[in-house]
Amino acid sequence: MSSLENNLRTHVRILAEEIGERNVFLPGTLDASADYISGQWENMGLDVTRQPYEVHATRCENLSVTVDEDPRAPMILFGAHYDSVYGSPGANDNGSGIAALIELSRMFTERPLASPIRFVAFVNEEPPFFPGGQMGSAVYAREASRRGDKIAVMLCLETIGCYSDDPGSQRYPPPFSLFFPDRGNFIAFVTKLRYRSALKKLVRAFKSATNFPIESVATFAHVPGVGWSDHRSFWRYGYPAVMITDTAPYRYAHYHSHRDTPDKLNYERLASLVTGLAGMIRSLA
Repeated sequence: MSSLENNLRTHVRILAEEIGERNVFLPGTLDASADYISGQWENMGLDVTRQPYEVHATRCENLSVTVDEDPRAPMILFGAHYDSVYGSPGANDNGSGIAALIELSRMFTERPLASPIRFVAFVNEEPPFFPGGQMGSAVYAREASRRGDKIAVMLCLETIGCYSDDPGSQRYPPPFSLFFPDRGNFIAFVTKLRYRSALKKLVRAFKSATNFPIESVATFAHVPGVGWSDHRSFWRYGYPAVMITDTAPYRYAHYHSHRDTPDKLNYERLASLVTGLAGMIRSLA
């Protein structure tokens, strides 16, 4: 087992097993998960920026770190939500995304780019906040727009740990099953039509960096699933944003349930994906 695979497994286990369900209905575990993420970053020598706000009389916060910060240059922003839906320990949704976020930030801290890259852990992505203004990403994107942040692209890591080579393991909203494979062994890059040029650049860079299977689509935002995460918040303010996902309910049988536990994830493939994403960003830079 590689050190990356072991680290990813450890992050998911701590978030979903030791901490468990984490949302505003259980503020203690929500705080514990925020402390865990910020502690990981602080151990890397990174300065954590906290963006607190209150919802349902509970203090919530987005967390972010920036590597090679340069306010003059457009940044690449990786984001993932750290809350889990009510009743679920959230190993894949979205412990997998947060684990990848932490390890990507470690990679770029150890080998920085010449361009700025920011990593943001969002609170309150899950219902009852989605898709409203109290989502952590909505609060963050609104403030980023007010500040005039230059964001070249926002990459949303959303439920990325489930893979299967079995025929019939992948489903789609109609009519996409006519055009895409029925085996859930790939990562999907998804955005709306307006940002198809940004999507093409990302896919080219990803394919140049790794042979990890990938499918991509730029389509109508109203297609079920296309706007179902934090990238949607950045669309509202005109920022190019792409969701990176294993397609969640279209593949993962334990989505939004108490069965979303760490043993369901494929950590070897998750590690391969994270390595490919790092290579993609270096190729772009």
